[in-house]
Amino acid sequence: MLNHHASPFRRKRFWAVAATLAFFTQAAAAQSDYVVIAANDLGMHCMQNDFSQIMILPPFNTLRAQVIRRDGPDIVTSDLSLSFTIPGNTHSSDKTNFWEYVQPLLGVPLAPDIGVAGTGMSGPMIRNSTRRDFFAEGIPITPIDDDGKENPYSMALVTARDQNGVIVAQTQAVVPVSWEMSCNLCHVDPVRSTAGNILFYHDLLHGTNLKDQQPVLCASCHSDNALGAPGIPGVPSLSHAMHRAHAERMDLTDLTNKCYACHPGVRTDCQRDVHAASGITCTTCHGDMLAVANPARNPWLEEPRCDSCHTRAGFEFEQPGTLFRNSTGHGKATCTTCHGSPHVIGPATTQTDNAQAIRIQGHSGVLNTCTVCHRQTPSDPFPHRRPD
Repeated sequence: MLNHHASPFRRKRFWAVAATLAFFTQAAAAQSDYVVIAANDLGMHCMQNDFSQIMILPPFNTLRAQVIRRDGPDIVTSDLSLSFTIPGNTHSSDKTNFWEYVQPLLGVPLAPDIGVAGTGMSGPMIRNSTRRDFFAEGIPITPIDDDGKENPYSMALVTARDQNGVIVAQTQAVVPVSWEMSCNLCHVDPVRSTAGNILFYHDLLHGTNLKDQQPVLCASCHSDNALGAPGIPGVPSLSHAMHRAHAERMDLTDLTNKCYACHPGVRTDCQRDVHAASGITCTTCHGDMLAVANPARNPWLEEPRCDSCHTRAGFEFEQPGTLFRNSTGHGKATCTTCHGSPHVIGPATTQTDNAQAIRIQGHSGVLNTCTVCHRQTPSDPFPHRRPD
């Protein structure tokens, strides 16, 4: 039963799940020749709601999907096309001023509702034959639904069609985004905005003149792998600069989880997976802020590995030097296809994130029902290895 004292986000997620499960049925999925499974590349994307003074991260969300032909089973990339829509959140350019300032920030104009990677709020997904999946990169979604309500957990509808345009499979997956970064917890100024206060102290401490160069793209000086920005040689990466500068200052806040000052906030759950339910926190895997600030670390490209904690005889986890979100396993299914997005490894603590697994196999958690992909349950043991 829905807890009527739950937060608005959780109530909204409950009804989103109810709509999802009404739209799809497990029985219908079991009769299909194909199954499509989608996942976001991160558990939460962060952005800002105001770009008039600084930009840390633009609206940018990436969705991936794999299609399995159940008669093989085979992972299919040819002879099918995939597309996505986000019902209830179909436009963004009237919800943020990003498109007003994108030219001075990035030096290129963008049409309304088109993101920095050229992707809109709906459209085709691109085939990746190497990964054997489809993707839509840089969806410029905001956490505001078309009805004006805040919703960090909008759901994308992914549709697979054959060469005749006939729908062969559909699914829904969360495309999470938040602009709750709470810089105002510390950057409070009676005469300046939060961003203006940040620029003021940057100029004071580092001898810059950013207040006269607004809007400022942080990654124009500080390298940022999330944006593919090389920065200026000799200037620390954005991750190093941010985490090192704030590591010894976060005790000024009363947050239990200091990471949630920025990633993304105390109201929006970034980590909402099986690990969170077991009491595992951000620092359990990533280390404290000083560890994340290590200048020898390659931010975004070096992340915790599953096999740092998980060991099991005969099992393999991520490939060497490959992130979880880019790794493949059984039958070349991606890890996220079966387990869910990073930070949302199933079963999730949020019902919206569990909706796809419930629709496909009747229960939340990792996809461990063989008949999701196989016509019949195989007689041989399940191998958690790449070649199998």
